[in-house]
Amino acid sequence: MKTLIFGAGWLGTQFGGHLSSEVSRVDIADRSAVEAELERVKPTHILNTAGKTGRPNIDWCEDHKLETVSSNITGPLVLLRACLDRGIHLTHLSSGCIFDGAAPGPNGFTEEDSPNPVSFYSWTKAEADEILKRFPALILRLRMPIDTEPNQRNLITKLAGYSHVIDAINSVTVVADLLTGTAQLMMKGATGIFNMTNPDPVRHLDIMRWYTEIVDPSHAYTIIPAENLQSAGLTKTGRSNCVLDTSKLQSAGVHLRPAGEAIRQCLEEYKKHSAQQ
Repeated sequence: MKTLIFGAGWLGTQFGGHLSSEVSRVDIADRSAVEAELERVKPTHILNTAGKTGRPNIDWCEDHKLETVSSNITGPLVLLRACLDRGIHLTHLSSGCIFDGAAPGPNGFTEEDSPNPVSFYSWTKAEADEILKRFPALILRLRMPIDTEPNQRNLITKLAGYSHVIDAINSVTVVADLLTGTAQLMMKGATGIFNMTNPDPVRHLDIMRWYTEIVDPSHAYTIIPAENLQSAGLTKTGRSNCVLDTSKLQSAGVHLRPAGEAIRQCLEEYKKHSAQQ
């Protein structure tokens, strides 16, 4: 397996180290640039970690719709066409934020449930999924990535930086488990959609309680209802809160750690990295 990763951001860089793969910085919406990279590297597998999530958050996408469409819809389709033409396996990182609220099933939203996106960013991810799923591509839906090191993309860092935190229940993706789980599916040549989240959802309140226990006992925050985020002017657009069903992933032989256990282990390492900064 010779993998080329598109997207040199937070996750792309970590995947590059885990898979010992080259990470490309070219614009995935630029067909000529993408094809030149494929001819140069000649990979057997492509992993797409590129995409616009907005800075500092998805509110950016509300005011930059064309840029978001180019990166989140046009780019993945360019990669799909290039991979199909060359017989290359494509893995695309998607998002569980295409869902919001209570799921129709008892264990959360499944890969077959219809999306109900609450933001423009979420809509672009859902649209890309809708097209890619009709072709032999591997689509992995992540939720709120959690890692051992402080980073503005890390849910721990995000929550710790907020003075107001909503008490919502969510599925999450622990990055270390994402790296190993993705590699397993890629090596199997898997295709289709998988919810790539750790089993057993958690509440934001639980994460912050563990944060104060393990990392910073002096940390203070206020819990507010999720619906107050927009009404209080704290966000421009809605935020997804949902639970994803991981039955399909487990049936494929990929078993991630229970979320609570994995998060607490991350927080122990997070404390050490924070002390070094």
